[in-house]
Amino acid sequence: MIKDVQLLSLEKPRFVKPIKMVYNEDGKERIWEVVQASDSVAALIYNVDKDAFILVRQFRPPIYLRNNDGYTYEMCAGIIDKDKSIEEIMIEEISEETGYKVNVSQLRKITKFYSAVGFAGSAQMLFFTEVTDSQKTEKGGGVDMEKIDVIELPVKKMREFMYDESIVKTSGLLFAFMWFINVYKGEGGC
Repeated sequence: MIKDVQLLSLEKPRFVKPIKMVYNEDGKERIWEVVQASDSVAALIYNVDKDAFILVRQFRPPIYLRNNDGYTYEMCAGIIDKDKSIEEIMIEEISEETGYKVNVSQLRKITKFYSAVGFAGSAQMLFFTEVTDSQKTEKGGGVDMEKIDVIELPVKKMREFMYDESIVKTSGLLFAFMWFINVYKGEGGC
């Protein structure tokens, strides 16, 4: 349960940096509010044994301010903030958040895209990986103060999930589902 919410000025931010950008466009001075945020990695995880996607559900304060619930369904993801390759960061996030052990050869790069382009414009590298039940070596749920629920979404319920507006999901997840439908299945997957 969430209570005692306060909105305060941000001092010494750890993960984002709000700034004012002043620039000239076609001879006119413009001002824009920008949030500099870290780039990230995300993976659409498909469990072939269960014919299900492995998603994460977690509390997101900005969503709470919109709907007084705050829980979102997302792909496993993490910011690029370590001196490691993006593949190594992705593998680490998959293990920490979902408990599945994968290796670099199992990661398939889908594409890189930008999100929150109106104020942040951070890039996200999107991967796909197949896993089996035998690769589930840990409980998952995140590390330190993270509180992440691991969710199994059967593929047969994907379309219903995509269009259910009562479920808060990320645009990246919807894009990944469309990739799965149009590319993965088109290549003979599942």
